[in-house]
Amino acid sequence: MRSAYVYYRIDPAREALAANRIDALLAALAPHCSLPPRRFARCDDPSTWMEVYEGIADFPAFGSALAAIADRTGCPEFTLGERHLECFVPAPARA
Repeated sequence: MRSAYVYYRIDPAREALAANRIDALLAALAPHCSLPPRRFARCDDPSTWMEVYEGIADFPAFGSALAAIADRTGCPEFTLGERHLECFVPAPARA
């Protein structure tokens, strides 16, 4: 299983709009994950946000859905710069 982390900056003046739309995005992507997706704000910079998606079985399908739903929910309206998607897997156990 894979985990996805998406980080970006939001326009602080549009924080309420961003929260509503990202929460809708998280809900729409929940079927791709084994755990509920979550939204975070950076401790020292609350305009930097991160979405966490865990337990993704089909990462290509998830990536396609993420791009489509992010566009459909209007993420570019409140995002400053690019949204960055990173994929991680559990590290192998050491002997």
